[in-house]
Amino acid sequence: MDSRLIDFDTLEWQSPLPGARFKRFEQDGRVVRLVEFTDQLVEPDWCRKGHVGYVVEGRVTIDFSGTPVTYEAGDALFIRAEETDKHMASVAKGEKVVLFMVEDAADH
Repeated sequence: MDSRLIDFDTLEWQSPLPGARFKRFEQDGRVVRLVEFTDQLVEPDWCRKGHVGYVVEGRVTIDFSGTPVTYEAGDALFIRAEETDKHMASVAKGEKVVLFMVEDAADH
């Protein structure tokens, strides 16, 4: 097997809160995650971490300090780890979104 291959099928789902789960791979200071949000997601506070990602499936709305932006399958996103980019994600009722994320390990 290619040591550069990330086989998400072999990784366990982690669920930090209702409506959110992810599979995580870390190497060389980077974290790669396959993330799934459902309409049950309610973030308890603003996220201030940086994220670079791609919407694989579905649609997610990210609220940037009161300004909602909707991302759909095929969209890429770049969120800075800055107070001005603090954010909360939500998913419409009955839907789910799958994201592919790349982040600095120090932030997670």
